[in-house]
Amino acid sequence: MEAERKSVRVTIYNQTYTLAASGDPAEVESLAHSVDVLMTEIARHTGNVDASRVAVLTSLHLADKLRTLERELAELKARVDAKSKQFSLLLDEVVTVP
Repeated sequence: MEAERKSVRVTIYNQTYTLAASGDPAEVESLAHSVDVLMTEIARHTGNVDASRVAVLTSLHLADKLRTLERELAELKARVDAKSKQFSLLLDEVVTVP
């Protein structure tokens, strides 16, 4: 069964968009607000007001953040796997000791 889609109106960098959200509309609004804040900060820091350029810089910033989080997650998974193997070996030792 497909989730019901709701229209959500958001404003990002002084542009209004109507989006179809299958989840919680408040989540879409929150994400849009985060993007709006980030674009506004980037425009302020770069002195650039061209929406296309600000959008590209914002996209690059978010892509970098995503890549960093993906690396951190991969490292965490590797550490969890290594610890799981360690614990499994220790458990095997305890269980096989008469």
